Amino acid sequence: MQDREAYIVLNMIDGLGPVSVRRLVERLGTPKAILEADRDTLMEAHGVGEKMALKIIVQRDQLDPETEINKAADEGARIITQLDDEYPEALKSIHDPPLALYVRGSLLPSDAKALGIVGSRSTSHYGLSAADRLAYQLAQTGFTVVSGLARGTDTAAHSGALKGKGRTIAVLGGAIDCLYPPENDGLAAKIANHGAVISEYPMGRQVDRMTFPYRNRIISGLSMGVLLIESTVKGGSMHTIDAAMEQGRTVFALPGRIDMPGARGPHRLIKNGAKLVESLDDILEEFEFLIPEAERQAPAAETAARPDVPLTEAETKIVEALWGEALDVDSLARAVGMKSYELSGLLLGLEMKRVVCMRPGRMVELADDLRTGFRS
Repeated sequence: MQDREAYIVLNMIDGLGPVSVRRLVERLGTPKAILEADRDTLMEAHGVGEKMALKIIVQRDQLDPETEINKAADEGARIITQLDDEYPEALKSIHDPPLALYVRGSLLPSDAKALGIVGSRSTSHYGLSAADRLAYQLAQTGFTVVSGLARGTDTAAHSGALKGKGRTIAVLGGAIDCLYPPENDGLAAKIANHGAVISEYPMGRQVDRMTFPYRNRIISGLSMGVLLIESTVKGGSMHTIDAAMEQGRTVFALPGRIDMPGARGPHRLIKNGAKLVESLDDILEEFEFLIPEAERQAPAAETAARPDVPLTEAETKIVEALWGEALDVDSLARAVGMKSYELSGLLLGLEMKRVVCMRPGRMVELADDLRTGFRS
């Protein structure tokens, strides 16, 4: 067994993490040596007690790397380790880099220019629209968008990046063959064709309340910075923000309405020094020394030159009503002769198409870039 295969086996041992493996390698010299050492030798490593040493000894002979590699291949994935060139350099710099990554798709050197987008699974229409729009614009600027393929914010971020014809990486909270949520299977396939779906968990590992927080360090580890869309102060997305700060990544936050529970997490971050994001420029300014001026201006030019946005008759009616000025939802409903519940569904669709923007006070306005690019 070579060191590469040894890393795959060590990653499969239940209860053994990257930090303990690093200490064992420092003491024994190679990953392969860990699988050959006796109990007393294993216990010589800092932080490795008898319980962990016995865990390694009991499990290591029951695990076969070739079987695991074949299982991954059956799911259209391959396994890479810290010894492989494809393993992201950004992850090697964090405190506890994954021992192995199961990858569907491709990881490229250009993915070093990446931004994580995270937020609540029950994000508001405003939050979904912002995640979709910013991911779209980041993708057009050449950023890889990193998120977790969960419902809500993650789904909007991945979808926006794909619409922007860019790359996106989904970091799973379970094994590559235990996709969650299952309704995102089609989205995962698209991501694998324009980026990668990755997991550090061995085949068959189902998601649970512990796997999601642990995988969050990979989202932030792959990224130059992380943008929080919406979250309560104690929401799960805050774990990713904590990891980002520990890793020295830049933290961004989207402001929201003061009466929205999902705005409390971002507002807390902004009070504590996170970069407030109102537009793509707020993100690009943070990395201005890393991104050429021509690339920073590209999304605006692309958007302005965008062809007609396909709209239904009802959607066109809404756009025409907003052409002169922004309207509150009730006034807009009267102007177009619709019930409020009918209008709400149409507005969500128009937000996702980046045709309208929802503003505080239930105000609706036409997106600025479409005043030049849209033709009714």
